[in-house]
Amino acid sequence: MANLPDKQKLVKNFSRCPNWEEKYLYVIELGALLAPLSDENRQAQNLISGCQSQVWIVMHAGENGQIDFAGDSDAAIVKGLLAIVFSLYHGLTAEEVVALDVRPFFGELELSQHLTPSRSQGLEAMIRAIRAKAAVMA
Repeated sequence: MANLPDKQKLVKNFSRCPNWEEKYLYVIELGALLAPLSDENRQAQNLISGCQSQVWIVMHAGENGQIDFAGDSDAAIVKGLLAIVFSLYHGLTAEEVVALDVRPFFGELELSQHLTPSRSQGLEAMIRAIRAKAAVMA
């Protein structure tokens, strides 16, 4: 997670993209920054339902109460969206993850209007799953 940009850097980098194709390419680049997910974490309990693509999300509470995230997807753009979500929730406790709605941020990045309906539904499923897992951890 240390190699993912923070919220301010994301906004800055997306603002430099002249069109939505460039934004998509940047999303794919972000997904490539995620560490590979081990086979042992590619289990049914980590698989997110509601996504057309396969998406796995693993969350653990660190010693300081902050949530550590790991994940993967078989679709490059979805993996990039997952990386953005992880960046937004990075450094937060379970309670803070539950309280933070990251959906408006995708509008701020001007990504929401360019996502296909199935990707929008998948993004929503990922956010719901993360917040639900965090609620159990809180």
